[in-house]
Amino acid sequence: MRPEFASPSSSSSSSADRRLNALVRHLATASMVSQTAVAFSPTSGFHGDSVFSHVVRAPEDPILGVTVAYNKDPSPVGAYRTEEGKPLVLNVVRKAEQMLLNDKSRVKEYLPIVGIAEFNKLSAKLIFGADSPAIRENRVTTVQYLSGTGSLRVGAEFLARHYHQKTIYIPQPTWGNHPKVFTLAGLSVKTYRYYDPTTRGMNFQGLLEDLGSAPSGSIVLLHACAHNPTGVDPTLQQWEQIRQLMRSKALLPFFDSAYQGFASGNLDEDAQSIRMFVADGGECFVAQSYAKNMGLYGECVGALSVVCRAADVASKVESQLKLVIRPMFSNPPIHGASIVVTILKDSNMFNEWTIELKAMADRIISMRKQLFDALRARGTPGDWSHIIKQIGMFTFTGLNSKQVEFMTREYHIYMTSDGRISMAGLSSKTVPHLADAIHDAVTRMS
Repeated sequence: MRPEFASPSSSSSSSADRRLNALVRHLATASMVSQTAVAFSPTSGFHGDSVFSHVVRAPEDPILGVTVAYNKDPSPVGAYRTEEGKPLVLNVVRKAEQMLLNDKSRVKEYLPIVGIAEFNKLSAKLIFGADSPAIRENRVTTVQYLSGTGSLRVGAEFLARHYHQKTIYIPQPTWGNHPKVFTLAGLSVKTYRYYDPTTRGMNFQGLLEDLGSAPSGSIVLLHACAHNPTGVDPTLQQWEQIRQLMRSKALLPFFDSAYQGFASGNLDEDAQSIRMFVADGGECFVAQSYAKNMGLYGECVGALSVVCRAADVASKVESQLKLVIRPMFSNPPIHGASIVVTILKDSNMFNEWTIELKAMADRIISMRKQLFDALRARGTPGDWSHIIKQIGMFTFTGLNSKQVEFMTREYHIYMTSDGRISMAGLSSKTVPHLADAIHDAVTRMS
C-alpha cells in the first residue's frame, strides 16, 4: 500500500481516506471507459479509415461537368455571355429587385406549401393564355417549385403515387437529367424516336410509330419548344398529328417548358403546342421554368401546372401535390418568385420584359446565321443548314465525341460529348474561332 493511503489512527482521518480512495477508483474507471470509447468509436478521427471510405467518386454531370472543365482551363473560350462577354441580368429584373428592396412591408415568413398564390395564377396565365377556358373553369392547379427540374420531379412523384400507368416515354435524345428525375421518382422510363442523325432533323415517322405502339394511358414527355439538345421542333401540323394520336390512345402529355419566349422571341408562339392540348379539354401536366426567359438561373423559379377535366378534380390533385411537396422541402423560396410576380403583374414591366426577351432570342438567331455563314465561307465539308433550321438556345452540331475532344484539346472549346453547343454562349468575336475549330475537327477527325 502506498504511504499516503495507510490506515489512519483517528476515525475522522479514516473517513476522509475512504472518500479519497472512492474518488481515485471512480476516476480510474472513468479513464478506462474513455480510452475504450476512443479506441472503438466508428466516428473517431484518430484511428482507422472513414466509415465512408467505400464511397466511389461519382462522375461529373455531362452538362454541368462542361462548366467544371471550362473553369479549370487556363485559356478557355466560350461560356454563357452577352455579346460583350458578360453574364446577363435583365434590366427589368434589376428594376423589380429594387422595388422589392424598397418595399419595407415585405417580410421573410415561410410561404404556403404551394408557394405564392399570385405567382401561380400569373404563371398559369402566361403558359395557357389569358383567355384559357381551363383557367376560366378552374380546371388548372398550379404550384410553385424549384425551377423546371423540381417541377418535373413533383409531377413525377405525384404520377408514381396516383396514376395507373407507371411508364413514361421520353424522346431520344433528351435533356440528360430527364431519365434520372423520372426514374428516381418511381416511374419506368422508355424512349421514342425523335431525332434523325442523317438529316439532323426530326424522325417524325419514327415518333408516330413509337407513340402509336405505346400502351394505352402511358405518360409521354414533350418538349414544348426549343427541344433540348437538338433544337428540332415539330411544325404546328405535326403537333396536331401528335395531339390526335395521343388523345386517341389516351396517352398523358407531360410538357417540359423551359424556353418559352426563347425559341421565337414570342411568348404566345412558343406556348402553342401546350395550348393545342389544353384546347381539346383533355388533361396534361406542364413544368415551367423562368431560368432562361427571365435569366433567373440561380433563383430556381418554376411552376408545375396540372390541367384536369373538372374543377373538383383539380382541387383534389392540389391537395395531394401538397403531400408530395411538404416532406420534400416544405415550401418554396420567396425572392425569385416575387421578382416574377412584380414583372408579370405590371403591364409596363411586362412589356419591357418581352422586349428584352426578344432581343435575347434575336441574338441567338443571329449567332446561328453567323456560324452557318462562317462554315460555308471556309468550305467546311458537309451540309450545315441544320444550324439555321434548328431553334432555341442549343444546336445539335452533329459532331462526334472524338471531334468534340479534339476541339477542347486544341481550341479550348467546351461542349457536351454529343456535340451540343449553346448558341447563347457565342458572340460575333468568338464565332470565327468556333468555325475554325469545327472546320479543323471535321477535316482532320472525320
